[in-house]
Amino acid sequence: MASVDDAPADVQPTVPPSEAPSGEGPSTGAPSAGVGHTPDGPAPVGPTLIGSVQRAMRLLEAAASHPAGAPAKQLAREAGLALPTAYHLLRTLNHEGYLRREKGVFVLGEAAERLSTGAAEQHRRLMIGETLAHWRDVIGVPVYFAIYRDGEIEIVAIADTAGNPAVEEWADFRETGHAHAIGQCLLAQLDDEARRDHLDRHPVRSLTPNTVRDDRALLRRLDKLGRMTPVVEYQEYALGTVCAAIPITVGSTAATMAISVPSSQADRLLPATRLLQEEIGKLLRTLAFSISI
Repeated sequence: MASVDDAPADVQPTVPPSEAPSGEGPSTGAPSAGVGHTPDGPAPVGPTLIGSVQRAMRLLEAAASHPAGAPAKQLAREAGLALPTAYHLLRTLNHEGYLRREKGVFVLGEAAERLSTGAAEQHRRLMIGETLAHWRDVIGVPVYFAIYRDGEIEIVAIADTAGNPAVEEWADFRETGHAHAIGQCLLAQLDDEARRDHLDRHPVRSLTPNTVRDDRALLRRLDKLGRMTPVVEYQEYALGTVCAAIPITVGSTAATMAISVPSSQADRLLPATRLLQEEIGKLLRTLAFSISI
């Protein structure tokens, strides 16, 4: 088995300061007794760090701080690297698409932009998750946030608890929008052409005895609802569960916040819906941000 001494030159094990050598001469290779280890075993080390990766990350950070780009010499100086080392790393980062050289300066490349997009998406979901969790705790029921994007129903986030679990997705939510409050609320916000396009791809089918029977019946129901009317659904998607959804429109995007309760607690549904509806204005900034990304 390879030892720490066999590691490549840019692989540096970290040692806590309390265990670092204190002025001794060159090591003879034999372990010495001291704090943190015994003569019978090797000295513990911290996590193994890859020096070249650390240096490359410093170059990326330096490049990201210059929207118009910066030359290699400047990036090397800001990253605290020798210029030959910086050149080698910059060539590699350019080859892998994390940097791009334009007119003598380096700017972030497509690979770095994908990382940035992924980070923004994670931040978006974190914000929404925290918002939903707040209202889950205030109202005491599972809370859902969904949007209609690229012709499909997308459940963005759900906040529930072990004591108040969300509805189990036993049939794909995207394909059964006709049966649940979230889907009906989103479809109600679409125009006739978009609704029919959706139903052509995801036709109505019975999930429970309460599910709407056919496309025409569903379209009649949606017409009566109006675009901004809350939707209540009683055991149409899953027996034993009742749901309500509140429409939210930001720009041209249809969205909804929804809640669910067991059918045995159906009397809680409308008061909880009214409470959420009263507070929806406080959430719009966070939800609008999430939709815009």
